[in-house]
Amino acid sequence: MKKFLKKIICISLISFYFFQVEKVQGIVPYYYLPTIKNLQKQSLFIGKNAYQLLYFGQNEESLNLAKLAVKINKRDEKLWLILAEAQLANKLYKKALNSLNKAEKINSNISEIYFAKSNIYLKISQQKKAKSALEKGIKIEPNNHKAIFQLGNILLMEKNYLGAINLFDKSLKIKPNFWQAINNKGLAYFEENNINLSIKLFKEAILIEENAEPLLGLASSIRIKDINLAIQLAKKALAKDPKYVNYDYRKEQLWGEKLQASTEILLQNEQLQKEVILAKSKINISS
Repeated sequence: MKKFLKKIICISLISFYFFQVEKVQGIVPYYYLPTIKNLQKQSLFIGKNAYQLLYFGQNEESLNLAKLAVKINKRDEKLWLILAEAQLANKLYKKALNSLNKAEKINSNISEIYFAKSNIYLKISQQKKAKSALEKGIKIEPNNHKAIFQLGNILLMEKNYLGAINLFDKSLKIKPNFWQAINNKGLAYFEENNINLSIKLFKEAILIEENAEPLLGLASSIRIKDINLAIQLAKKALAKDPKYVNYDYRKEQLWGEKLQASTEILLQNEQLQKEVILAKSKINISS
């Protein structure tokens, strides 16, 4: 009897539930349809989150969010730029270029598109395209000292030292304490055999930022004139950044053949062997 009553009660409740649902659905047929503005806001919110994840090094998660943002809103060039950055962080260079091309179609007057393209072209060793993209970006934003500096670096790669120096000077007119440009002028002048000017520039860069690069550059420049001071500077440089003991790393930093040769001679000095071995061991541990 109890079981029978339980079944009746259960059936009654179920039928009441469905009846109520049907009744409500019949009275209020409501569906939420988000507006275009709401979708755009949501896509921008997701895009910002994707960008923040990039900042914290969560590259895969950032890429997934950036893809979602673009799916929601394909007409916002900012979202394509964020997606390109996420793709670049994940080493998806061709896809990143494709995203930047789409951003350019939406709005071709954004300098960041061309600066980002240049960065990717450099990573895939297409210097001419990198140079062209930078030039387009600088036309839009002529006072971007970092972009002008980067264009100078490309000329440095091409061994157009005087052209590179001219661009570094333009960059320094915009930002006088930009030590990287001062340092790279020193690199260029060394290859032009103007060692005295290189020494002056490396010293000037060190006064702004006591970085390993100008320290070792100065050490290599004064190697013949003052070996004792050169050794002291080299020790300090290797302590600050052991990677500068490596020829290939210095080449990545655009050191020319003449400065490289002088540095190799300096690093063979007996008084530096302890520091050289220690620097190499630190590189091996980190890699």
